[in-house]
Formats: sequence, structure tokens, C-alpha cells
Amino acid sequence: MAEVRPAGAPTVLRVVLGKRLHDLREKAGLSYEEAGRALDVTHAIVRRMEKAEVGLKLPYVEKLLRVYGVTDAAEVEGFLDLAREANRPGWWHRFRDVLPEWFSAFVSLEGEANLIRAYEPHYVPGLLQTERYARAVLRAGMPHAPEADIERAVAVRRERQSLLTREGAPLLWVVMDETVLRRPIGGPDIMREQVSRLAEATTLPNVRLQIMPFAAGPHPAMYGPFHIFRFPLPELPDIAYAENLVGASYFDQREDVSAFLEALDRMCAQAAPAQTTEAVLGGIRKEI
Repeated sequence: MAEVRPAGAPTVLRVVLGKRLHDLREKAGLSYEEAGRALDVTHAIVRRMEKAEVGLKLPYVEKLLRVYGVTDAAEVEGFLDLAREANRPGWWHRFRDVLPEWFSAFVSLEGEANLIRAYEPHYVPGLLQTERYARAVLRAGMPHAPEADIERAVAVRRERQSLLTREGAPLLWVVMDETVLRRPIGGPDIMREQVSRLAEATTLPNVRLQIMPFAAGPHPAMYGPFHIFRFPLPELPDIAYAENLVGASYFDQREDVSAFLEALDRMCAQAAPAQTTEAVLGGIRKEI
């Protein structure tokens, strides 16, 4: 199973430019070693640039473009402008003290995707959490963290949520287990507020929420939560993300992502239809 572990939490744009450099090198018929000799560096440096494992040094990029046969001044400058932008830290960089490195990559992918699909069996997804619910979840997950760290982590979620109402917002399609709505997080008031927030979210044109009821029985993803990201950029394949207690795995190989997609498609057919979600949430809210 191929696994992608982004080093240094690269921005999505850096990944895209790395793939473009890879394509240009192959089109020019050059090996890693030959490209490295042109820069007077090891072949590993070129490989790491293409895999977005290091920042894109502008002199290296400019020289590689010319070695690869890109001679148009406007095209070279346009590529360099994109490289400068790719090297800038994302907004989440200022929260690096409370944001794990492996999750920084998730935030970058989330911000560039035009389709986000997810299965969540434990908690309301971060993009749909209220602040009080988020605070309670974070406190449970970080029992020894100072209060200031919890508040900064809540601020990260608040910042992430802004993408749902921005221009060109992605489609968020979530299958959420009924367990999420039945598990008391932070007390009845917080849960009622959270369920109401979910009901409001279903009125957004770019949010589709389905509930997997207990009565539906077993389903293909009972092993745990995951996300699938799809992008408008042709250089980026679909990427699946699966989280665990101490980190996460990112998958971009077609056969791996297809397994996640197939499971989620089957679950969408098995879960309650999206048009019934508001009524389901209303019934559960009355029971809290």
C-alpha cells in the first residue's frame, strides 16, 4: 500500500509545482542525476523538490526550467511567481505551536479542495463544530494541555470553517454515524446547540450531510473515520486521509483511494437520504 507522508507540511501549490517540474524533466528526457549535475547538487535534492519535501529555491527552479527547455521569459517568470507564493507559509503556520505537523498538511489540502467527502463515526467534523463543542472535544483529546492551547486550537477550527462560506467554497459531503449525535459531549446545552448548527449547515448549498442510523446495521467503514479530497488542479490526484491516535496517513495511489471511494459510495446508499437529515436532527434534538 503506497502511503504519502508530506514532510514539512507543504502547501498544495508546492506539490503542484513539484509535479510540473517532474513532468518537464521527463519531457526533456533527463534523469534525476543529470538534473542534479546541472544544479551542482545531488540527485536527491531534485527528487525532493519534485516530491514537495523541500522548499523551492528560486535560483534552482529558474535554472531547471532553462535546462528543461523553458526559455520564454514570461513563462519562466510566471513559474517563479508561483514558486514564491508556494514558499509562503499558510495561514495555519501561526498556529504551529498547537497544530501537529501531520495535520498541517490536512489543512492545506482542505483549503484547496473543491470536493471534501468524509465518514465520521465519533465526532461532528471540525468544519461543522460549534465553538463550545470543539472546546469540549479538544479538552477530551488533550487533557493536560494549558487552557491557552485549547483556545488556540479552537481558533484554528474557527478559521478553517470560513472556507465553507467563501467564494468558490468546496462541496462538503459527510456521512456521520448516529453515534456522533447520541454521544454526550459537554452536556445537553452544548449538544442541542451543536445539533441545531448541523441543521443550519444542511441549508447551505455546498453542504450535504447524511446520517448512518443504528438500524442500518454494519457498513463498509466501521474501522474508523477518513476524508477524501478532490481538487480542481489536474496535477493533483484524489487524496485519502486516515487519522490515528498519534498521526495520520495520506494515500494518493489510485487503487488505495478507490477503496475509500467505493466504501463511501456504498455508505451513502445505505445511510438516510440527505433530504431527511434536517428532520432526523430535529427528532434527536428533542430527545436531548
